[in-house]
Amino acid sequence: MTTTTKAAPPVATARARRLGPGALALRQGRLEITQFLRSRESVVFTMGFPIIMILIFAAIFSDEIAPGVSYTQYFITGMIATGLMTVSFQNLGIWIPIERDRGVLKRYRGTPMPKWVWFAGKVIMVVVIGIAETALLLAVSVALFDLDLPQTAAKWLTFGWVAVLGVTACTLCGIAISSLARTARSGSAVVTPVALVLQFISGVFFVFTNLPTWMQQVAAIFPLKWMCQGLRSVFLPDSFGGQEPGGSFELGRVALVLGLWCVIGLVLCLTTFRWTTRRDG
Repeated sequence: MTTTTKAAPPVATARARRLGPGALALRQGRLEITQFLRSRESVVFTMGFPIIMILIFAAIFSDEIAPGVSYTQYFITGMIATGLMTVSFQNLGIWIPIERDRGVLKRYRGTPMPKWVWFAGKVIMVVVIGIAETALLLAVSVALFDLDLPQTAAKWLTFGWVAVLGVTACTLCGIAISSLARTARSGSAVVTPVALVLQFISGVFFVFTNLPTWMQQVAAIFPLKWMCQGLRSVFLPDSFGGQEPGGSFELGRVALVLGLWCVIGLVLCLTTFRWTTRRDG
């Protein structure tokens, strides 16, 4: 009588399916979002700061800056742009140096995971938090300050490409500027002043045409001014375009400048990004 022996069952871990590129990126994005939500300071500052500023400025300024356009409506468009910049440029510029200083990036580089997955995770986090923050700002603005949402598909399309180009440019610039911080503590000192200055000169807190001419020219170099201008074309009447420095909303120039900053940001990322601190070599 012969007996047959069954082959031993395969070890599950040895035959575990490898995740595809898309699944890896989504998993990394989910991790980045979880880490962001666990940081109360980041959540409060990123999500709450624009709303708090809207409430404060709306309580102080209530006059009209043009027929049918209140200061609050003008200010809201700037705060939407600022919110997108905060979650991308400012958030990445502060947190990447912290991860670099703690050795997180060095450990990532030493794993088999493709390097692009880490960047994809950051992008996914920026997109998800940016959408949530924008939706929250719009909800508050419509409910409390009578902001009129776009009534045409063309306006929503403009809102979409301005937001996409703006977030892309700010994300790439945020990754690039993170290399200027020597330590985790210096990240905020490097990025926050830049973000605040851009807000003051780009027509966020004040009507852009009321600023000194030289200040307008400096602001026109950077993305935030064009993000604000593009969003004004979405949420403010078409007639307000005549109040802009160029006599119109200049959407073609908005797309051109934001597109150029996407290219500039990508080049800076490729040439300056570091996985380790200077002391690690």
